[in-house]
Amino acid sequence: MMLQKRMDRFARHIAACNNIPSPAGYLAFHMAGVQVGFVTPELARALTFRPRDFHFDQHGVAMAGRVKSSGARSDALAATLPSLAEGGFLRIRREAFDVRQTSDGAVLARLDRGALPAFGVMSQGVHMNGLVRRADGLHVWVGIRSRHKAVAPGQLDNLVAGGIPAGLTPAETLVKEAGEEASLPPELAVQARPVGRVSYVLRNNEGLRRDVLHCYDLDIPEGVIPRPNDDEVERFELWPARRLLEAVADSDDIKFNVNLTLIDLFLREGLLADPDGSLRAGLDQGPA
Repeated sequence: MMLQKRMDRFARHIAACNNIPSPAGYLAFHMAGVQVGFVTPELARALTFRPRDFHFDQHGVAMAGRVKSSGARSDALAATLPSLAEGGFLRIRREAFDVRQTSDGAVLARLDRGALPAFGVMSQGVHMNGLVRRADGLHVWVGIRSRHKAVAPGQLDNLVAGGIPAGLTPAETLVKEAGEEASLPPELAVQARPVGRVSYVLRNNEGLRRDVLHCYDLDIPEGVIPRPNDDEVERFELWPARRLLEAVADSDDIKFNVNLTLIDLFLREGLLADPDGSLRAGLDQGPA
């Protein structure tokens, strides 16, 4: 019973990030003959005003067959966004992300980051644990997010995290973000080890977040102190892993999806028992 209660303390974060049991009520969104997302009926109605670019049938909403290339589909989507933003469906962020059917599939188009949830299109990011191994156990660098951030202000974050912009690989994004967020030199950042992926499907006021997080571990040498290099993080602190584990279990002080990447770390490091595999299974409920 005690073990089950302990597992429930961690499982609540997984459930919070997977808060939609099925896509019922959404319409499938297709391009190039494959499904890449989900849209609400309200957004679908807004798209009917652009019949040259979007078609409708029993399968849902699809980009018109006449827009045959990735570039043409990107242009058609970009031309649609201003009116959708005016209608309150999304917020344009002016940062393009690749549209794929799967996390390693072909790039079918590019879409503004702010429109990804409205179209239910998969978003990908990188999250890196900064690890220091000492005689008294594992320690983990955590970032304290800026109190001016729109999302999770003042909460705890991974050492490095960020979305993967169009045209970059996860590894390239990691090196870029490591320098921008934590002042880590490229020659150190490239030593980060890819350790897996965490995914989830979260419905919020932006739409449907279908996120894939590429997880990395990096051993930080003693004496290397991460320093904020932009306005994302106020400061970095080095915490014993056990303290961080208790923070995940007992508080809501950690950014919602960072809870998942930390649970993944605790499982891999043997700090958290998962006798029936339910936590591990829950970390990968989203798109591939």
